[in-house]
Amino acid sequence: MRRIKRVWPWLRVLTGVAILALLVWRLGSTAFLDGVRVIDGPAVLAALAVGLVTTVASAARWCLVVRRLGLRLPLWTAVADYYRSVFLNTVLPGGVLGDVHRAVRHGQRAGDVGRGVRAVVIERTGGQVVLAAAGIAVLITRPGTLSATRQAVTPVAVAALGALVLALLAAVRWGRRTRVWHRLAAPALTDLRLARDTWPGVMGLSAVGLAGHLALFLVSARVAGSAAPVTRLLPLMVLALFAMGLPVNVGGWGPREGVLAWAFGAAGLGAAQGVTVAVVYGVLTFVSGLPGAVVPVWRYARRPSPAAPAAGALTGAGEQRPELDYAMSGVAERSGEGQAYVVRAAGPL
Repeated sequence: MRRIKRVWPWLRVLTGVAILALLVWRLGSTAFLDGVRVIDGPAVLAALAVGLVTTVASAARWCLVVRRLGLRLPLWTAVADYYRSVFLNTVLPGGVLGDVHRAVRHGQRAGDVGRGVRAVVIERTGGQVVLAAAGIAVLITRPGTLSATRQAVTPVAVAALGALVLALLAAVRWGRRTRVWHRLAAPALTDLRLARDTWPGVMGLSAVGLAGHLALFLVSARVAGSAAPVTRLLPLMVLALFAMGLPVNVGGWGPREGVLAWAFGAAGLGAAQGVTVAVVYGVLTFVSGLPGAVVPVWRYARRPSPAAPAAGALTGAGEQRPELDYAMSGVAERSGEGQAYVVRAAGPL
């Protein structure tokens, strides 16, 4: 088990790279390059607008859960933290490290890291539940598109089900060995019961976020030159959002491009077209999260400057160092940074 933990981070990154390499080998690099060339100013503005809506909705969802669990989180702080986590998710491997950072930092500020982590897991789970419900609804209500995408849906569904079964078996085995039920599962169930009256709000805000992601996918398809009707593209978009939740990507890249190439080819729209749409979406997603790169700089600029040395301070060997005193003032905040926490909530929602 310890050996698997060491190898897994490298394995999932290599899997994402292997998917991209396979696509380049089979389809060439033109589809990838076209995805970058076709992006223009209106597409960038649309990405920033959609990113603002989805980030505010997701931050409000987080606030609902956090406050119901008895912690404090102002909406403006939540929006800034969420923007930063979205940016980190797009530039770091795995796609969830931004959420891990967001959960732990908020837990440290609130004085309860465990509950802060569980709050992020709950609010992200709400997004995945809405995504799953939307996918099932689309496939049931659009039987014509189901037959067109059957070749793409079936292998992905089988692989996802197999991965889920293996993950559950590993979790049960690990839980028995580490008594994880008393440390994590039981508190999480308690938090779920406490937050049950917030689920309508969580689901509603998750629906807003899902609509934003689908709108950005539609913008990407139009920018990439696809004239297919929305009713034909919608199942493919939902399938791509599912693929983005697989923890075998490089900053979100890999499974999304592979699944869209497969799905577009199965639907008769061309595999290369699917890759181009995926690349446009990936770039626009990165653009929509760019405000998150400004958050650390903005917060650093607002930090109070170190206090000036008092008049008559000692000099020589006994000289006081105000910068050291200022640094020591953050010991309480940094005292928990050596602990390791993992958020098992993936996906774009």
